[in-house]
Amino acid sequence: SGPGGQHVNTTDTAVRNTHLPTGLVDTCQDEKSQHKNKAKAMKILSAHLLDLKIREQMAERSAHRKSLIGSGDRSDRIRTYNFPQDRVTDHRIGLTLHNLPSLLAGGIGEMVQRVIESREAERLAELEESETEIAAG
Repeated sequence: SGPGGQHVNTTDTAVRNTHLPTGLVDTCQDEKSQHKNKAKAMKILSAHLLDLKIREQMAERSAHRKSLIGSGDRSDRIRTYNFPQDRVTDHRIGLTLHNLPSLLAGGIGEMVQRVIESREAERLAELEESETEIAAG
């Protein structure tokens, strides 16, 4: 007579899958067939990896959205209208103009022109920088 008892008719079919790049581990021991357990564990692991990827993408999107939305601080303001001192300051280009009533009545041509000139200068600087990088590369 040999070994008997409870361990005679058992099967060792549990499977553990480990995704090495992420360290995710999934196990399955539901089925009596090791092949079925392996297939099921692979499905579970792929679902976890997909979930992880979706969460990362959502976190990136959320961070990007937060970076686009200003905090509401004074540094985020485009212009400040100071009525007691009769001046307007455009913080994007550091321009301060006086005679606030005429600006509010529609005389903002000078400010608009200065903003356009500033934007064009920025674009030229970026273009020159990219051309020097291409020439150096």
